[in-house]
Amino acid sequence: MFYLEGYQLLLTIMAAIAVGSLAGYFGRQSLARREADSVETKVLKIIEEAKDKAKEILLAAKNKAVEILEDAKKEEQEHLRILSRSEERLEKKEVSLEQKIQELAGDKKVLEQKVNEVKSLKTEIEGIKNEQFLKLQKVAGFSVDEAKQQLFQRIEEESKAELVEKMRKFEELNKEELDKKARDIVILSIQKIAVSQAVETTTSIVNLPSDELKGRIIGREGRNIKAIEQLCGVEIIVDDTPEAIIVSGFDPVRRQIAKTMLDKLISDGRIHPGRIEEAFEESRRDIAIKIKELGETAVYEVGLTALNPKIVQLMGRLRFRTSYGQNVLLHSIEVAHLAAGIAGEIGADIALAKKAGFLHDIGKALDHEIEGSHVDIGVNILKKFNVSEDVIAAMKSHHEDYPYESIEAIIVGVADAISASRPGARKDTLENYIKRLTELEAIANSFEGIEKSFAISAGREIRIFVKPDKIDDLGSIKLSKQIAEKIEEQLDYPGEIKVHVIRETRAVDYAR
Repeated sequence: MFYLEGYQLLLTIMAAIAVGSLAGYFGRQSLARREADSVETKVLKIIEEAKDKAKEILLAAKNKAVEILEDAKKEEQEHLRILSRSEERLEKKEVSLEQKIQELAGDKKVLEQKVNEVKSLKTEIEGIKNEQFLKLQKVAGFSVDEAKQQLFQRIEEESKAELVEKMRKFEELNKEELDKKARDIVILSIQKIAVSQAVETTTSIVNLPSDELKGRIIGREGRNIKAIEQLCGVEIIVDDTPEAIIVSGFDPVRRQIAKTMLDKLISDGRIHPGRIEEAFEESRRDIAIKIKELGETAVYEVGLTALNPKIVQLMGRLRFRTSYGQNVLLHSIEVAHLAAGIAGEIGADIALAKKAGFLHDIGKALDHEIEGSHVDIGVNILKKFNVSEDVIAAMKSHHEDYPYESIEAIIVGVADAISASRPGARKDTLENYIKRLTELEAIANSFEGIEKSFAISAGREIRIFVKPDKIDDLGSIKLSKQIAEKIEEQLDYPGEIKVHVIRETRAVDYAR
């Protein structure tokens, strides 16, 4: 019984627990359902608010779009109004142009009519003129050309004195102005340089401490002097000149090598074929070094850069080369400075004129070894070492072997003539001097009407006396020009020659 009651109590407790659990479960379910309903309500509320917000944004966007559309319509209307006004202006201009074209067409027709009328009048006038000319020719008995010739002859005869006077004044004025300008340019150019000139010949003198060395230089049976001459390619002259021997040769470099070698042998005291060969090699090396130094010094003095070392070496050789006694290297330096000065005065290319002037005689460094004129040799040298064509064109015309191709070429020729013809620069032999004077007088005497002529001022001036009954004043002017032109064609001379034509008229009468 007791056991049964305990079992019922247990069942009662278990039922109570079960009822409690069910009640808790259903309570939780109810609470969850209420919370879910609250969240759904909030979500729906948020959705409604979002829909309202979206409607507001959409409405604002529509309003903005409407405003933009209205602004665009306004701008379009404004553009249309502007285009309409432009079209109106263009139409007005087109109408105006059409009117002007029509007016021009009318004017053109009028002008064409007038031109045709003028042409017809001109033809008629020409016909009348020809008829009048024919009538005049018949009446006068000669043609128009004959009438012109007679008229000109009469005018020339009547106004010959006046014409001569005007020609003289015109020539004097132009000559004075040109001479003054030329003198100014040349003087300014010459003032910028000062180059000394050493007058040399084809011989060099070697001084000896005593005459006893002459025998040692000759050697036994002449072996020493033969060895020297064979090695150096020169001639050794041993004469009665006290304490000196002479080295003669056309090649100035060989002559300088021989002179240097003799100085070494004399100072050393040993003179025999073996020592002569050693001294020759030493002298040749020394001269080669000296030539290089001389070339570099000249290039530095002139102020040139970027010259090929071979060209510098050849320019150094010119220090031992002379032309009519004028040292060619010093002459080249002088020509470079003169050409640069003249180019600067007249606005030419200074650098080009200077370089061409410096290199114009480079062919003389090899003219003893290569056939041809020094101009052609120089051109070939410069082409070989890729010197610019402008420099070659400017230097090759300095003796007028080639035509002048630039103003710089003329400047180089003028500078070369100035350097060669200035006082003290060159010397000439008596034979050449007399020959030039004779040829100058012969040219003057070859013209008709010449009474006598005299070459004076060392051949730089010639005075010609004409027969006054055969040559008048106008003929004297013409004769001076003809003689000057013939001298330029036939004679080769430095500088210029002044031609004077003198006509003297004497009137003699007697009072009885």
